[in-house]
Amino acid sequence: MASRSRSALSIAFTPRTRPLAALLALALAAPLAGCGTTRTKIEAENGMDARLRHPIALMNQAHTIDVFPSSGPERLDMRTQEQVVAFARRYRDIGSGPISIVIPQSGPGADTGARAIEPIRRELAKAGAMAPVAVSHYPVENPSLAAPVRLAFDGLKAKVVHKCGDWPEDLASASSTDGWQNRSYWNFGCASQNMIATQVADPRDLAEPRGETPADPSMRMRAIGNVRKGADPATNWSTKNSSIGSVGG
Repeated sequence: MASRSRSALSIAFTPRTRPLAALLALALAAPLAGCGTTRTKIEAENGMDARLRHPIALMNQAHTIDVFPSSGPERLDMRTQEQVVAFARRYRDIGSGPISIVIPQSGPGADTGARAIEPIRRELAKAGAMAPVAVSHYPVENPSLAAPVRLAFDGLKAKVVHKCGDWPEDLASASSTDGWQNRSYWNFGCASQNMIATQVADPRDLAEPRGETPADPSMRMRAIGNVRKGADPATNWSTKNSSIGSVGG
């Protein structure tokens, strides 16, 4: 029996059968190779990544704000002053070029807008928006409505490159094969991308990160001093439960 088993093993590993064994191993490994494809590559090829389907781009666009001044020619009311200061800070962050002050051409708001030009100029300068100011007028269609004073400047704005709400295929129709292929519909993720673009404070953060702020020197020297003394440099936080009063007697 030992001789027969030995001969059988020798026949299985003869030089003639080795190529066949290699081909058999390759045939068995080929179907498994498809399982090694990364999910990121599959999602990119199938268009499932909303960041690629609905990309966010930086564009030059007008930033506007409407104010309704209610004070005299010497100063602005508190609400309008706060709005102008916030507008000036926004200009310092992302703005460029001149600042436009557009006032009504006629009606009751024309005189109010004309009186507010100089106070607005002063508030812009005090807030650090040192830019040329251009004054223009716009026609009033309905004199019975309050006509605002519009401030505007050109600056960077993050925006999705196309509008949301595009439905190229009918999801209720049997002709759509997206569900069969386990693919999301085209508009999926567009609203999320648009919300991110709207809420970002500085659009340049989407293109490149900001530089790191310097470390706190006092905290660093305290930690180095503790290490030199052989003490633990970690910060100890004490949480103490405090009673705010007796409830229910």
